[in-house]
Amino acid sequence: MQNFEIYDLIEIAVFFAVLLLLVKPLGGYMAKVFQGEKNLLSPVMRPLERLIYRIAGIDEKKETGWKRYAFSLLLFNFTLMVFIFLVLLLQGVLPLNPEGLPRFSLPLAFNTAVSFATNTNWQAYSGESTASYFTQTVALTLSHFITPAIGTTVIIALIRGIVRRTVREIGNFWVDLTRSILYILLPIALVAAIFLISQGVIQNFSGYQAAHLVQPVTGAAGSSISKQTIPMGPVASFESIKLLGTNGGGFFGANSAHPYENPSPLTNFIEMLLFLAIPLSLTYTFGKMVGNTRQGWAILTAMMVILIASLGIMYWAEHAGNPLIHQQGVAGPNMEGKEVRFGIGGSTLFAAGTTATSDGAVNSMHDSYTPLGGGMTLFLMLLSEVVPGGVGSGLYTMLGFVIIAVFVAGLMIGRTPEYLGKKIEVREMWMSVIIVLTSGVSVLIFSGIALLISAGTSSILNPGPHGLSEVLYAFASGSNNNGSAFAGLNANTSFYNFTLGAGMLLGRFVPAVAALAMAGSLAVKKYVPPSVGTLPTDNLTFIGWLIVVVLIVGALTFLPALGLGPIIEHLIMTGRK
Repeated sequence: MQNFEIYDLIEIAVFFAVLLLLVKPLGGYMAKVFQGEKNLLSPVMRPLERLIYRIAGIDEKKETGWKRYAFSLLLFNFTLMVFIFLVLLLQGVLPLNPEGLPRFSLPLAFNTAVSFATNTNWQAYSGESTASYFTQTVALTLSHFITPAIGTTVIIALIRGIVRRTVREIGNFWVDLTRSILYILLPIALVAAIFLISQGVIQNFSGYQAAHLVQPVTGAAGSSISKQTIPMGPVASFESIKLLGTNGGGFFGANSAHPYENPSPLTNFIEMLLFLAIPLSLTYTFGKMVGNTRQGWAILTAMMVILIASLGIMYWAEHAGNPLIHQQGVAGPNMEGKEVRFGIGGSTLFAAGTTATSDGAVNSMHDSYTPLGGGMTLFLMLLSEVVPGGVGSGLYTMLGFVIIAVFVAGLMIGRTPEYLGKKIEVREMWMSVIIVLTSGVSVLIFSGIALLISAGTSSILNPGPHGLSEVLYAFASGSNNNGSAFAGLNANTSFYNFTLGAGMLLGRFVPAVAALAMAGSLAVKKYVPPSVGTLPTDNLTFIGWLIVVVLIVGALTFLPALGLGPIIEHLIMTGRK
């Protein structure tokens, strides 16, 4: 085994060890925050929290049912989307625009506003040439805090629905939103931003800098180029919360492959911890709030098994490289589209994590991966991003899978399905199916339309199965609120801007409202004590069954599409054609 392989395996092992060590303390802390208990930051944040409620006229003790909770969520999100949309259209006349960048076009403004308001952060533009500092900080960074907080409110409300008995109230949306930002996102993002600055990530409002080249180069039109423009900006504050909140939009077009966003292997390691820490730790929060931490550990184990297995396949595929290149006398792993400072290990670990969550940030170009390696990034998104998924959204989607697994297993043993003392009936099953399948249905419908009309196929750069993968990846990324892309697709067209925007809205809000409806349904139910016939949901047998259910739903929904895309492309490559 070569040295670089050993280093890769050590890096991956140390990363997961550190990540798992964070789960219990961070998850326990979040449980205290949302249960209104005194915590580490209470002396500092509690007075500020009370001041916010007083200014906003919020009664923190007044809770609502699921319909009012959902209405508040949708109204607030719609307001955020309109605000971002207006900033993008007015960018040319707003301050903090030293480069004089013009406003966004109407289709691009719509797509971007929807994208950042749904925690997708899909970018059909390059930040340094399109978005001003005002846009990046006031509109987009603000959304980076709000949208993950909104995802957190949904999972906390669902947990309350499971825990509470014969009540209609599931919490106060405004209180949950405020606490998520004040106690969790803001302090961690602040510390992370300071660390990133110390490692070389830039933070300024200067105009772009010109660097004179030692030796002029010839441009595309034959002209001589003697200087290079170096973009500046408040990157560290943007970068820290884009990762922590599983947002993913890049300040620069190269995203986290850019040295000003991610300069070293150390920053790469910390950035990966940021986007995986909260989604995984919420499983422990779930266990604490339902009074049985084994339930949280069971869900975490299922997530980790799928994630590590997917990473293993991806790493193997990229390390094995491309036989078509090998037969030309060039041996070695597939380093196309990857930064040398991260290597195969740091690149595939980042790629697996960012597509397993809804982060979507990239430190390598997924379009340049081998068919199987790129196919695994696509596969992780098509599982509805539940290993572990986005902040809040990943866990409530996984709980949808848990309810389905419990229901099917209950039918097998001839008993009414129960989960944590609540009977699972028709309404809960309907909500679970909506949560789990909405994004998949959206992906297949919009991908099918795109492949049938010229407005969709004209944007495909690569012909054949890889072109299909590019389209499928785009809608998988949009409908699952991920935001990463196969770069070969030109998505900045009216067709893709509007269809991807529609997919983002469906993928974000339909499952969220369904989860809140399920929370309301469970909250009014009576508690049913466990008996000898109750299905245990915290042992290895159920963990295995849950993994099977997640994989079966993903395989049955997308196996034909994956077969026509990355799988057949892999067979073509290995057949040396």
